[in-house]
Amino acid sequence: MAQNPILTELRSLRDQVTGVMETAVATVDGLLVVADTDGARPEVLSALAAATLGLGKRTGAEVGMGDLREVVIRCRGGYVIVYAVGRMGLLAVLADEGLDVPRLHVESRPTVERLDALLTQGSLN
Repeated sequence: MAQNPILTELRSLRDQVTGVMETAVATVDGLLVVADTDGARPEVLSALAAATLGLGKRTGAEVGMGDLREVVIRCRGGYVIVYAVGRMGLLAVLADEGLDVPRLHVESRPTVERLDALLTQGSLN
């Protein structure tokens, strides 16, 4: 059986960037598409990431900074990063304190583009 191409992208990002622990792709309204998680509840993560994305988009628009690329939340135990994927999707990344943040930003851009293409093929956009 062929592996889900979105899940392949998520696992690849985890493999390429030190510190990435869990990932999920969801719609902007919080519906889970695919998750690569071990401890997080993927449906809850999707809903919270959608709220985070919406707030980030609204804040960026209000202050005139243009389209949102990502929201970075740093916690005592690590990071939560939410990337906009096209108009209708998002990528949520959970990472530990050892996250290589610059590498994540470099690797995430092409990953987000590929995810957008995959979601568009699946008629989410």
